[in-house]
Amino acid sequence: MQALNTIAPSPSLPSPPPAPPGRAAATSRPAAVPGALTAPTAAPVPWQPGPGGQWVTLAARRKILAVVHTVPYAKRLLDVLALLKEDFRLQTVFTAPPHAFGDGVPSFLARLGSPVLPWDEALRTDFDLALAAGPRGVERLRAPLITLPHGANYVKRVITAAGSQVAGLRPADLTPGGRLPAAVVVPHHADLTELARSCPDVLPLTHVVGDPVHDRITASLPLRSAYRAALGVTDAQKLVVAISTWGPSSSFGRFETLLPRLITELPPEEYRTAVLVHPNIWSGHSPWQVRTWLGRWIERGVALLPPAADWRSVLIAADRLIGDHGSVTLYGTLTGAPMLLAASPEHEINPASPAAALAVTAPALSPVEPLAGQLEYAAAEYRPEEYAAISSRITSEPGRFNRNMRFLMYRLLRLGQPAHPPATVPLPAPHPMDSWAATGWEAPV
Repeated sequence: MQALNTIAPSPSLPSPPPAPPGRAAATSRPAAVPGALTAPTAAPVPWQPGPGGQWVTLAARRKILAVVHTVPYAKRLLDVLALLKEDFRLQTVFTAPPHAFGDGVPSFLARLGSPVLPWDEALRTDFDLALAAGPRGVERLRAPLITLPHGANYVKRVITAAGSQVAGLRPADLTPGGRLPAAVVVPHHADLTELARSCPDVLPLTHVVGDPVHDRITASLPLRSAYRAALGVTDAQKLVVAISTWGPSSSFGRFETLLPRLITELPPEEYRTAVLVHPNIWSGHSPWQVRTWLGRWIERGVALLPPAADWRSVLIAADRLIGDHGSVTLYGTLTGAPMLLAASPEHEINPASPAAALAVTAPALSPVEPLAGQLEYAAAEYRPEEYAAISSRITSEPGRFNRNMRFLMYRLLRLGQPAHPPATVPLPAPHPMDSWAATGWEAPV
């Protein structure tokens, strides 16, 4: 694909510095809101912290809005916002638009102690930059907008009468309401090919920045032993982690038969078992219902990770994975853990994605063969080079997300970056598996 050309900057703005290697060009007027077809009708309100802005200690030079639709979106944005910490020139505010899977967001943000602006007020308020990992309602914001993916690559597709589209790269995802964002960030250069087909208008605004989860997992791999000890897994035990994305074709539909097998077929002195359930399942059915469905097996030793908790250190600690076509299973290819697939629905998987390659590489879980034997078969057949080839397709900027993303945000904010390279911080140790039995969304963040 032909390289994108940099748009010449306006004479009224200083020329931005050249993008780092591996970067697509950005829009040249980052302070404007490009492509808004319909301007908001309400009068703009300059946001001020505190009661009317009277009691603040610092008057920030730039104000940033983090748009949090769901808990997974919130987790992705926290990785991004960490790049802005310790900069006293910036004030970040959160807002939570209405969303079918948004019920866990208020408690998640409350535990952060973050300032939260009601959605209707956020729509009437001017900000210097907005960040969103989902499209709903963001065309109404009064800020230059950066849109981000909220999972690994773009692994799912949507098939309609009009044909097949890649979820996350459709016009509705990238130009909601017909509005062009200030910037679109993608993890891999290969995503530009799909963008050229599905939404060519955003190509001049697109930046290949990498994947923050990929980079943090990779940076944390040396801490695997510490994570296992924190979870309470002994050296003599294997940790088996069952993973489910959400939706009718996910592996969750097989948990009714899989979880009993984890208990009855895997000796507890040799195995510990944990379950990672997508937060949208908790939202769609309620925490009470999820725990009611799985409660019998939780009581017998299966550890169920609360939806607000960080799953990444648990993934690193695993010896075996049982997954599906979701992002968490794909990130599991970074860990070196052999895996079985309990679900890999061809009609939902983007055929150009690494998830499609994983679906034909990892062994499929059998409902009849002994589970321990299948896990050992997966280990015997595991070829590190095959899984490394799959994980390499998650990002074409490995280890460089923080550098690339911070560059982009400060460019749009029209501020100089802090005079130090951004570090990729290893993940904190997880909480012991025996402490996961809390109800609802509760979990340290």
